[in-house]
Amino acid sequence: MGEQHHVKFPQEVVDEYAALGVDLPALFSAGHLGTRMGVQIVEASAERVVGTMPVEGNTQPYGLLHGGASAVLAETLGSVGSMLHGGPTKIAVGVDLNCTHHRGVRSGLVTGVATPLHRGRSTATYEIAISDEEGRRVCSARLTCMLRDVRPDDGAQQPPAAG
Repeated sequence: MGEQHHVKFPQEVVDEYAALGVDLPALFSAGHLGTRMGVQIVEASAERVVGTMPVEGNTQPYGLLHGGASAVLAETLGSVGSMLHGGPTKIAVGVDLNCTHHRGVRSGLVTGVATPLHRGRSTATYEIAISDEEGRRVCSARLTCMLRDVRPDDGAQQPPAAG
């Protein structure tokens, strides 16, 4: 969990943020909660966000991956996609999250892939498919984020990585 990990961003996105004085790869993270849970973002664009999370340390009393952990991974990935869609002048805030849990997982790594269902001016909705190491779907989720203008009181949070 403590290893250095670099997110893959399209160069044009990195350049767009750099023009505004923002080092996007240095700023980008899954937030404090995502860090505690071991979430790693491995690919990020408005069209597709991919991330992983270990099952170990994120289980419920029966030893299965906690549904809330899947929700954290889903909201992180969908929020990142929404933030990248909105661009550097917008902040993405999750307003609706729905998760359906299909199977239990006891060990290994789960991988989530977020793809857009809707990308508008004021909202963005992403579908997130979370799978186990054998490629079996563990959870299907849908996240809608509100996109609002960045305000001065958003401070060091500009631009945010998760909703």
